[in-house]
Amino acid sequence: MMSRQAFLCSLGSLYLSLLFVFLLMDVYARPANNSALKEKPADSKDENEILPPDHLNGVKMEMDGHLNKEFHQEVFLGKEMEEFEEDSEPRKNRKKLMVIFSKVDIDNDKKISAKEMQRWIMEKTDEHFQEAVEENKMHFRAVDPDGDGHVSWDEYKIKFLASKGLNEKEIAEKIKNNEELKIDEETQEVLDNLKDRWYQADNPPPDMLLNEEEFLSFLHPEHSRGMLKFMVKEIIRDLDQDGDKKLTLSEFISLPVGTVENQQAQDIDDDWVKDRRKEFEEVIDANHDGIVTMEELEEYMDPMNEYNALNEAKQMIAVADENQNHHLELEEILKYSEYFTGSKLMDYARNVHEEF
Repeated sequence: MMSRQAFLCSLGSLYLSLLFVFLLMDVYARPANNSALKEKPADSKDENEILPPDHLNGVKMEMDGHLNKEFHQEVFLGKEMEEFEEDSEPRKNRKKLMVIFSKVDIDNDKKISAKEMQRWIMEKTDEHFQEAVEENKMHFRAVDPDGDGHVSWDEYKIKFLASKGLNEKEIAEKIKNNEELKIDEETQEVLDNLKDRWYQADNPPPDMLLNEEEFLSFLHPEHSRGMLKFMVKEIIRDLDQDGDKKLTLSEFISLPVGTVENQQAQDIDDDWVKDRRKEFEEVIDANHDGIVTMEELEEYMDPMNEYNALNEAKQMIAVADENQNHHLELEEILKYSEYFTGSKLMDYARNVHEEF
């Protein structure tokens, strides 16, 4: 007969064996972690560091011709936009909004005029400009490894292709020896577009070398009048269906081309048309002749256009001006906080007086 000690020992061994089997089963059941294999080499540059961004803060339209849905928040909040997150505490956001109100209200009359809002919009737009300048310094260093203050097209091309996963040393060697690069059609198309943009950013006399200021224009066309014109030409080229280098309403609202598969997609499509029609008719088409020229679109796109800033200020006031006095009071901004900040502040009316 087995002693109590032997039984317990046997039971313990059985438990350990079962535990070992379960651990093995768990390991094999888990998906393999291949993150180490997917990581880029330490010396490879992230694609986002050297590619011109699709989205430009404080600019009304994206590089691809879409309307900037966050424009109002960007020109009202500036660098503080990130602090107003959907899940942040309403009370904290309310206090931040009250602080912003007091800064915009420079004459301290407890209401914001169109001129005060215009000044604020210009100030916040400049914040985005300065942020882009600082980021550009870092991005320029990423493509100027020898630190000579200039980047050639070939140097940039090497960094770009390396960011796509190609071997940087092999690419550099092939370019040096004028050998053919085997890259896919999509990457080649992007490269061709980037080269056109590089030419435009290269101030005369053209030498295919960009200094830090020219590289800023390459990444951020809103910083250069010449590059802003180039950006406008690109957008019109993509939307212009009859080749007259102008945009009609039907051309402007026809993007993107695609089929509507269900009711939800139909609703999105309807909102797309509604938003773009309103922007075309009320804002972009300055002389209301039903045609948008390159000059009109360029004026619309220019973030440092004071006339645009004043119109934007009036539009922002009109959205929340419930008492129709052509000014904004604190209660109105708090009530329409979602429009100004992207965050909805609950129980604004009850809490505004508590804060005071």
